[in-house]
Amino acid sequence: MSHTPVPSGDGPAPSGGETPAERADRNLIELLQELRVVQTGVQIVFAFLLGVAFTSRFPHLDTFERTTYVVTLLLTVVSSAILATPVALHRALFHRGAKIRIVALSARLAEAGLVFLALALNGAVLLLMDVVLGRTAAVTITAATLLMFTGLWSILPRALRRPPVKDAAESLRSAVG
Repeated sequence: MSHTPVPSGDGPAPSGGETPAERADRNLIELLQELRVVQTGVQIVFAFLLGVAFTSRFPHLDTFERTTYVVTLLLTVVSSAILATPVALHRALFHRGAKIRIVALSARLAEAGLVFLALALNGAVLLLMDVVLGRTAAVTITAATLLMFTGLWSILPRALRRPPVKDAAESLRSAVG
């Protein structure tokens, strides 16, 4: 039994026979799977931060460390809320013909959630390194981890979006005709 894609009214089926509705289904499944993985990391950071407040050393934190703790905890909460929103959207709009809109908005929410997660993780690094190694080392290490996140989560994906550069000989042949 062969499967013939049914047009959804959202435009022609792309090559490979996938309709826009089928592509939205696939994209939503992939996005929700990615968010499950990331959400586990957020939960681990949040649990660590909750535990910190109940340690014997917490009352001895200075103002900078306490502020870093509170900001990091709140960044983790915001990250968790944003990263869970696609699931809530899907549940609230299930079977209402909004899947393509859900996927588009959820992709943007995932990007925003990753920014907040990166900030929260760097806040945790800053706090921990400040307590263990001192302020100067903490700031230096956190700057390095922030650059790492920026490179891996922002610059690398943008670089891969661009089409590959042709080698010089092929470019010259194309230009000459």
